[in-house]
Amino acid sequence: MMTTERIDRIKAVPVRHPGRWVGIVIIAIIVAIIIQSVATNENFRWYIVWLYLRDVKVIQGVGWTLVLTVASMVLAIVLAILLAFMRQSDNPIFRWVSWFWVWFFRGTPVYTQLVFWGAIAVLYPKIVIGIPWGPEFLSYNTQDVINFFVASILGLGLNESAYLAEIFRAGLKSVDKGQIEAADALGIRKSKILRRIVLPQAMRVIVPPTGNETIGMLKTTSLVVAVPFLFGELTFATTALANKTFLPIPFLLIAAFWYLLITSIMMVGQYYIERHYGKGVDNLSPAPVRAPDMNGGK
Repeated sequence: MMTTERIDRIKAVPVRHPGRWVGIVIIAIIVAIIIQSVATNENFRWYIVWLYLRDVKVIQGVGWTLVLTVASMVLAIVLAILLAFMRQSDNPIFRWVSWFWVWFFRGTPVYTQLVFWGAIAVLYPKIVIGIPWGPEFLSYNTQDVINFFVASILGLGLNESAYLAEIFRAGLKSVDKGQIEAADALGIRKSKILRRIVLPQAMRVIVPPTGNETIGMLKTTSLVVAVPFLFGELTFATTALANKTFLPIPFLLIAAFWYLLITSIMMVGQYYIERHYGKGVDNLSPAPVRAPDMNGGK
């Protein structure tokens, strides 16, 4: 005769973390104090902030900031890709040229480079295409070719290319060399190896720091006043309004708001790009808010 035994189910008791709740309460109190202090402080002049937040000049400044950021990063990325492959080349001349480029543009301040590009027409009034010490084929006024807008993009883009080149090189070197050798042994074309094997893995390393550099570039555009680029990017536009009204604090808050908004949008885009290239990998970029673990961490 078979007997059945009653198996009592184990009642799982969740682990309590009183320290977490204490930390939450402390943080909530500090945040409440800060919000109350900022919201009720009349010296911030919030009515000025709301009045000028969408002012035409401010919006134009946001537009110029985005244009400068995108154009400079496109130039930097194109150059960085070229420099990264030159650094990996078997040709020693290419390697040394790439190394010198990175050394020079990383070793000099971006502000100094912007001033130089702004004064390029003083150093070289004309751009001449021809044979050295020989006949000239074409000649252009430098100011017509490299205006202040172009000079700003050159100054920002060339400087940034040196940093991105090292990021891209690190990404390429992160891919196991054995995979490339195995693919080559199977007769796969080098272009296909690069496209299907190397880049998808390298992008996991490349995307996060490139996203950080893009966000940094967004704020570095405020230095183009050194060129001088006076069309009015965001910092220049808000500073001009502050000088006009003699109220710097509200316009600093306006600039900070727009920078934070654009940066937040960029961070969301970066997260999804990282998630795309991180398919099949556990250590993805963490989202600001994660769904609770329904499997008990298993």
